[in-house]
Amino acid sequence: MKRSKAELLISAVSPDQFPTKGLPEIALAGRSNVGKSSFINALLNRKKLARTSSKPGKTRTLNFYEVDESLILVDVPGYGYAKVSKAEKARWGRMIEHYLMTREQLRGVVQVIDIRHPPTDEDVQMYQYLKHFELPIIIITTKADKLSKNKRPKHVKQVREGLGVRKEDKVIVFSAETGLGKDEAWQEIVALLSDS
Repeated sequence: MKRSKAELLISAVSPDQFPTKGLPEIALAGRSNVGKSSFINALLNRKKLARTSSKPGKTRTLNFYEVDESLILVDVPGYGYAKVSKAEKARWGRMIEHYLMTREQLRGVVQVIDIRHPPTDEDVQMYQYLKHFELPIIIITTKADKLSKNKRPKHVKQVREGLGVRKEDKVIVFSAETGLGKDEAWQEIVALLSDS
């Protein structure tokens, strides 16, 4: 896959809106404002395919992005965002859980973490949840350009230890600004498809 063609198929608010093409899917999960949209744009060599915002909590739907008519990346609503009602949070939670538990096309999950900070309780819960249901995981540590090169290993260790990352799960240092880790991330995503 060359990532030459990418488009937003649908922003779904309920399972009956999920695409029926049958293409393999990779979900992206992460805290609000962690850089999922920037990751998608950088990965697919697009500037504005996924909308980025300085205000967290903007993604309130499951956004399905088709790539090269071969794969769909699914951006799920960010977790850990406080400025929505409990009812809205619960609705997002149910929708995400339904997707992760029932979607036959799902091949794995990219969990996005801000490299600068220790994983939050929600990050840890998400990782444990995915491991419990035996979903393959790739961990992307974003915003690496905000740290000096020699500080990054210490922060990667912090992420690994904070999440309790198992040895089979890859941790990739990533920067949407510089493109660091972009090709490695893509290779790992493609590997998930060939493993399934």
